[in-house]
Amino acid sequence: MRVVQQTFRKRIFINFFVVFSIFALAVLVYQYDREKRYRIDELESVMDHTSEITHRYIERRKVFETDNFKSLDTLKSLLFDANTRITVIDMTGKVLYDSFVPDLQKVENHLTRPEIQKALKTGKGSSIRLSATTNQKFYYYAKSYGKYFIRTAEVYNIDIVKFLDASRMFLFFILLLFLMMWFLLHYTTRRLSEFITKLKDFALKAGQNEDISKMDVNFKDDELGVIRRQIIQIYDNLKTTKDELTSEREKLYGHLQVLKEGISIFSPEKHKILANSHFIQFINVISDKSTISAEYIFTIPEFQKVVEFVGQNREMDIQSQTRELPQMEFTIEKSEKFFQVRCIIFLDRSFEVLISDVTRPEKQRILKQHLTSNIAHELKTPLASIKGYLETILNNQNIPSEKQKYFLEKAFAQSERLTDLLNDISLLNNIEDAGGLFEFKTLVLKPVIRDVIENLKNRLTDREMDCTVDVENDVIVNGNESLLFSVFQNLIENSINYAGVKTQISIRKYMEDENYYFFQFTDTGVGIPEEHLPRIFERFYRIDYGRSRETGGTGLGLSIVKNAILLHKGEISVKNRPEGGLEFLFSLARK
Repeated sequence: MRVVQQTFRKRIFINFFVVFSIFALAVLVYQYDREKRYRIDELESVMDHTSEITHRYIERRKVFETDNFKSLDTLKSLLFDANTRITVIDMTGKVLYDSFVPDLQKVENHLTRPEIQKALKTGKGSSIRLSATTNQKFYYYAKSYGKYFIRTAEVYNIDIVKFLDASRMFLFFILLLFLMMWFLLHYTTRRLSEFITKLKDFALKAGQNEDISKMDVNFKDDELGVIRRQIIQIYDNLKTTKDELTSEREKLYGHLQVLKEGISIFSPEKHKILANSHFIQFINVISDKSTISAEYIFTIPEFQKVVEFVGQNREMDIQSQTRELPQMEFTIEKSEKFFQVRCIIFLDRSFEVLISDVTRPEKQRILKQHLTSNIAHELKTPLASIKGYLETILNNQNIPSEKQKYFLEKAFAQSERLTDLLNDISLLNNIEDAGGLFEFKTLVLKPVIRDVIENLKNRLTDREMDCTVDVENDVIVNGNESLLFSVFQNLIENSINYAGVKTQISIRKYMEDENYYFFQFTDTGVGIPEEHLPRIFERFYRIDYGRSRETGGTGLGLSIVKNAILLHKGEISVKNRPEGGLEFLFSLARK
């Protein structure tokens, strides 16, 4: 513990020492620069005064008009030091007068001189450099007067260097303050380290849920003693609150997952706080695109009313004591389903969106009413065909044997179709009326899908279709193998019959939670007109009756799919993909 204490103390000392060192260095640099800037400003002020005197002399004596710049020698001999150099330069850079150079013919154009360039831009400028004319080092100061520049220069000798050099007295003051602070930090960090080490041991035991109320820590009755008592009180309150919140949270999450409704709670900034799987499933049904993000609801046109309602109440003062919480509800119809949407805004402006499937149960009753007539109609067609072929053979004894074989094959095909139809009707009735007779067991799903694809391999090859499966080997459901085989077989056969040649079929698991796996079945075919989508799960419903007859379907495949998935405690929906083809979304229970 002593080693840890010394290491911590050293780290505190170094941190404080570095901070103070940076502060001291910053003060030192600032003060030195300030002192140097002061000296430069003082020198340039003197030189500016010299320039002003020269300017006034030129203006009053009208030197520029008379071109008598030589008269400036008189001014120099009367007022200025021998080391002061005066130069008058016109706006083109031509030197009109120089107190150090008698013969101006030898002087170069001065327009490119650094101090002249600065004066052109800002009105005044300075530089320290070697003169190309006199071969002396000068401190130059140039000032623009509109028609000409007056440049004052001082020989950059030892006197100027000393004048510009900043005073170093404050350096000794900073050093003394630095040493005093070093001793103060040494003493302070040693005591602070001892206090913090005690607090660390105290906090570690609190973090490990140990009883800190009986911990023997020798804190005096000072600020640290108050901190100790407050930590104990806060710890007890937080532990009690945490236990209560944990219990309530587990209840809430458990309740949300067993709800049949979709529910999600959002922050005032529309960020998801929590959402159950039904919520994601419902917005996938309503949306034109698949998603696993609850926030995607705000981009779906059908939920624009929610966006507007939340926006209208964002700035309102919500007070539950005087009125009810703001809420609204409306109904969405999509893919033969009806969803009731309810939005409630809470006091902190977070809000809840609740989606309930309120599809009318009368749909099932209507289907059953029409079941008898549909079955009679569907059975009548193959029976009539079989009867017609057999009557033709019986009433025409001299019919050629090849023709007899053709009629018999047609009659057999119709009997096969009749058999398939009766089997499908029987399977549907068993699912609806005797679902409990099907044996359910733990089942790995991927081999079932693989067997379906293998069974339909020849038909897929004939249609030049490809089927990809993105389902992990550890996806295990509680289901009936025969029914699940029928689900995937009917879905793939539906694509084979109606999607068109050279289409792609995809089966993937896109989401899961504790109770369900969620699957997506898509093809890249021609899709289905929107007006037919709400009815494709109905028994015997056909988009193109004649074409469906030719493909050999019974009209019950998708109805079997839907009822089998419902029997597996799942749900299914269908919609056209924006890029073409159909998309089925369905779920299967894990347990």
